[in-house]
Amino acid sequence: MGFSRVKEQKSLRMDPYLLIGKGGPELVGKNYALLSQASEAFEAMATEAKKEGILLKIVSSYRSYERQKSIWNSKFSNFKSQGMSDRKAIEKIIEYSTLPGTSRHHWGTDIDLIDASQPAEGDVLVPQKFHQDGPYVQLRKWMDKHAESFGFYLPYTDDPSRRGFKYEPWHYSFAPLSKPMLKDYLNLNHAQWILSEDLEGSEVVGKEFLESYLETHVKGINPTLL
Repeated sequence: MGFSRVKEQKSLRMDPYLLIGKGGPELVGKNYALLSQASEAFEAMATEAKKEGILLKIVSSYRSYERQKSIWNSKFSNFKSQGMSDRKAIEKIIEYSTLPGTSRHHWGTDIDLIDASQPAEGDVLVPQKFHQDGPYVQLRKWMDKHAESFGFYLPYTDDPSRRGFKYEPWHYSFAPLSKPMLKDYLNLNHAQWILSEDLEGSEVVGKEFLESYLETHVKGINPTLL
């Protein structure tokens, strides 16, 4: 079992607009949107998982800058309505959600997974549903054993020494494409490409914040993906 075409490229030299979610990538997939190589690897992985009764279902794949900004602004407004300061609201957002223009979901390489053979009740993307007696425990165990042979890795592991976003047992990245994309991405002038006046909390999200966030959150991932 495995995916014979998994091959990492050193650099894709991608258009910055594609890296920050403002481009028009060529995406494929039924009920999801990924780059073709990532989609092919996912379908091969899903076929193998199905043999053991696990139905891999992507609940989130490609996400544009505008979609990520909508998520960010909505969460910011919600936390502000609870009486939080701008900085506290942003600190709360970036426990799990990314600053627009910095999401791995902008690349067409990353997916959030559940097991469609299990009931989906309430918020499915919470860590406890992947542990103990949660509905997605068998999915997590199968992915722990097999995902890397198809090129998929967890960016946000449960390693206590890892900085940035909290543990996400549902989020997988197709390393043969996402690793060179990250290299290209880290070479951008991020303040120029990312900071936006219509972003809620923009008074806090300045160049200094962005530089710190890139170190802790964008680089705070499974070292295999760096």
